[in-house]
Amino acid sequence: MPRADLNDLTAFIAVARERSFTKAAARFGVSQSALSHTLRGLEERLGLRLLTRTTRSVAPTEAGERLLRTVGPRFDEIDAEIAALGALRDKPAGTIRITASDYGASAILWPRLQKFLRAYPEIKVEIIVDNGFVDIVAQRYDAGVRFGEQVAKDMIAMRIGPDVRMAVVGSPAYFRKRPAPKRPQDLIDHACINLRLLTYGGLYAWEFEKAGRQLRVHVDGQVAFNTTGQLLDAALAGFGLAYVPEDVAQRDIAKGRLKRVLADWCAPFSGHHLYYPSRRQPTPAFALLVDALRYRR
Repeated sequence: MPRADLNDLTAFIAVARERSFTKAAARFGVSQSALSHTLRGLEERLGLRLLTRTTRSVAPTEAGERLLRTVGPRFDEIDAEIAALGALRDKPAGTIRITASDYGASAILWPRLQKFLRAYPEIKVEIIVDNGFVDIVAQRYDAGVRFGEQVAKDMIAMRIGPDVRMAVVGSPAYFRKRPAPKRPQDLIDHACINLRLLTYGGLYAWEFEKAGRQLRVHVDGQVAFNTTGQLLDAALAGFGLAYVPEDVAQRDIAKGRLKRVLADWCAPFSGHHLYYPSRRQPTPAFALLVDALRYRR
């Protein structure tokens, strides 16, 4: 295959994955018009339309989807092998992209990464915060950080944090207006502060367990946020009940700024795990990161 075709295929993969000429052009450092011209040339040589273009969006056609599925992973393998050549250098280097929930990033990942980054100044780490459920292969992340029970079975998962308990909390001012809930079902009569999962698109259902009985409650309230810190702030301000990790609310509970309810329904569950595709060939930098994050009791 001529070198030009390889370059054009690389450009097609970028546009098809980004669903945007603007974002893909920024990655390559070229103009949108130049990139569009490149893709039209590839389509003419193949005799097939690969992309459907409108004034607002771009998406692969059926032929484009097939090409993306078959060729895309092979280019990813080439990129991974080139990155692995860093093993021949004196010092581990490269960029590692990780998706994590806001709580996982702030409470687990970042505290552990600081010592690691100082020890390996040539390794770069990008942390992208997203409380939703992310396809790390499709989004081209090296790894993700989520609670153990949320990790797909086809991934390699390694524990990087202790078990976690959630807490339902509200301010004293809130409880002066409403009685405390005695069971999870009572939450439907309360103002609750919701967590919006942006990638997933929905509101997070509060999860409870007691004596082997599991419940998921869809709550309602006046406000919703997409970060744990905002949930806590709204609860402190008296806007309703929040469902947050126990350690996040512990200080405010101890100082009487928040009151905890339904504690007997909040059982501990598997803590944060680092996960990545089983077929991934780890680079030296990634192998060092895995070892640095491993949870040691």
